[in-house]
Amino acid sequence: MSSNPLTPSPPLTERPPGAAPRRRPGALAAGLLLLAVATLPALAVRPDPANPPFQDLDDRWLAWMGGPHDGPYAVLAAALNWFGGPLGVVVPLALLFFLLLRRRWTSAGFLLGVYLAGNLLVVQGLKHLVDRPRPANPLVRVDHGSFPSGHAAGAALLVVLVGALLVPAARRRAWWLGGAVFTLAMMWSRTWLHAHWLTDTAAGAAAGAGAGLVAWWLCAPALARESARDRRGAAATTPAPAVP
Repeated sequence: MSSNPLTPSPPLTERPPGAAPRRRPGALAAGLLLLAVATLPALAVRPDPANPPFQDLDDRWLAWMGGPHDGPYAVLAAALNWFGGPLGVVVPLALLFFLLLRRRWTSAGFLLGVYLAGNLLVVQGLKHLVDRPRPANPLVRVDHGSFPSGHAAGAALLVVLVGALLVPAARRRAWWLGGAVFTLAMMWSRTWLHAHWLTDTAAGAAAGAGAGLVAWWLCAPALARESARDRRGAAATTPAPAVP
């Protein structure tokens, strides 16, 4: 029994000040599962990149994306193609500048490192491992290697990074839902433009989201400590209310 009945005892789950935040295993499990979803099809494609086991599914989907390729769908697909292309790097750069302006050095390093590693190591690594031919007659300029989709991977990775760094925990469920819609739209656009097969886009989205979640799990304690310091600093600089 407490010696002072008027003072409530602290909850058993409360951590002492300065204790390292606990990592949530769900993020790690989801990230590893998504990376497996991206890697296993790559192993199935590699023996025969021009005719993988799921080529019939990709052919049927591409036939549904036959056209006509004009109207509002063309505008949306062109915008998403821009967003995922070289010019679209202005979005992560703007986020990086914002974090540096707020002196969130850990978050800025996390954003830059994970964005580069996810796109250069994970996506490009899978592309060079598989080197799958793209659909015939793509409607936009493309490079080599259809599997996985770099546009879909970049979209999913950016959704995870923004959710981890800028979206409050109470609003993340809505953010994940909106991010899923955005990523699905990017996947559709790549197949509608005949730049990728359907399975390329699914693997790309899984690779991007998986890489982001695993990196978030690894860096969660450092990011949480920086966030706590920011909250304490903001509270210390908030002027006290005037006394009437």
